[in-house]
Amino acid sequence: MTTSDVLATPPTNAFVWVWLPESTEPVVAGQVRQVGDLHQFIYGRSYLDRADAISLYRPELPLTSGWQDPREAMGMAGCLRDAGPDSWGQRVINVRLAGGRHGDVADKIHATKLTYLLESGSDRIGALDFQRSATEFVPRVADATLDELHAAAQAMDRGELTGVLDDAFVNGTAVGGARPKVLLRDGQRQWIAKLSTSSDTYSVVKAEAVAMALARRVGIPVPATKVIRSLGRDVLLVERFDRPGGGRRRMMISALTMLGFDDFLGARYSSYVEVLDVLRRLGRDGERAGRSLFERIVFNVAISNIDDHARNHAAFWDGSELELTPAYDLCPQLRSGTEARQAMDITADGRRASQFALLVEAAPEYGLTGSQARDVIDSQVATIREQWADAADEAQLTLDDRSYLWGRQILNPYAFEGYGIG
Repeated sequence: MTTSDVLATPPTNAFVWVWLPESTEPVVAGQVRQVGDLHQFIYGRSYLDRADAISLYRPELPLTSGWQDPREAMGMAGCLRDAGPDSWGQRVINVRLAGGRHGDVADKIHATKLTYLLESGSDRIGALDFQRSATEFVPRVADATLDELHAAAQAMDRGELTGVLDDAFVNGTAVGGARPKVLLRDGQRQWIAKLSTSSDTYSVVKAEAVAMALARRVGIPVPATKVIRSLGRDVLLVERFDRPGGGRRRMMISALTMLGFDDFLGARYSSYVEVLDVLRRLGRDGERAGRSLFERIVFNVAISNIDDHARNHAAFWDGSELELTPAYDLCPQLRSGTEARQAMDITADGRRASQFALLVEAAPEYGLTGSQARDVIDSQVATIREQWADAADEAQLTLDDRSYLWGRQILNPYAFEGYGIG
């Protein structure tokens, strides 16, 4: 199908394929269709007849026959939307649909949700893919070197994304996020390569690298990471935790979907406490979930990661239970002024201040006593102070990087106000 065909006649349906747990090949699970502003879903009869069939996410799409509407205020079931591209991927697809041109031409591309799902790469986050056929799976994948993909990212900004290479470049459009990234393979290991940009005002990829290194040291599960160079710029490699090897994939559900929000509502009303409610009901380790989530909030406050919105938290889904994924997208953010707020409510009454004192107050909502909360906070703060130099070395921070981050993003004084130590 040509670009003009895609734009002139947008798709009104797509077939959803899924890698079932421990399987190495996808099977067709059902179909999604657009009806007005809604996207309905139906499981295929052959899928329902399978002994190993699982729901794509039971609270949204229970394993039953017939067309299913998305939950109230949702244009599409969140578990399907989670597999689609975010702003970076949509931008790449728009440029491609605009014939390699950007600026006003690409900005005028108004692709539909189904267009983005069908045009983005098949090696997307989680275990779903979207096809035009219910009987033939044709993966949208292509390989290239990091330097080639990095050059394509730069070429895209110049409106020069052409030729075979853009197939490999578009392969990375469905891994989420607002910043440029591409996908790499190293034997059986798969990586997301996060790229620097010419507009970065500080070393963003190295800031994320040191945050991941510190998270590992305080005991928060995170994927393997490493900083390398490409075309004279820093690149952060993050190993994919949704690819356990051997061709298998793991289904993932974002916290946004757990909360039943679309992107707009989620940005305004998301709450850690409500995410925990879902994990306690559907989680594999409901009792431990409160402490695990609390530890992640503490760390976000400690490193000024105030971009901790509901798309930046997720859980694996095996058809019956949720399990928190390793933490990801942990990046110290620019701060304007002294005060800061997290992207999601910390307390049930809607408070979000990036302060340890508020976390102690909120501790009972996460199943911890005030004393236990202080132990978590004090332990993380002590480890960050003790391990900062080592983590900074691992992330290849320059002296300027260290001076810029320490005491400003990392352990900002505002976090300690009213807590008692600093």
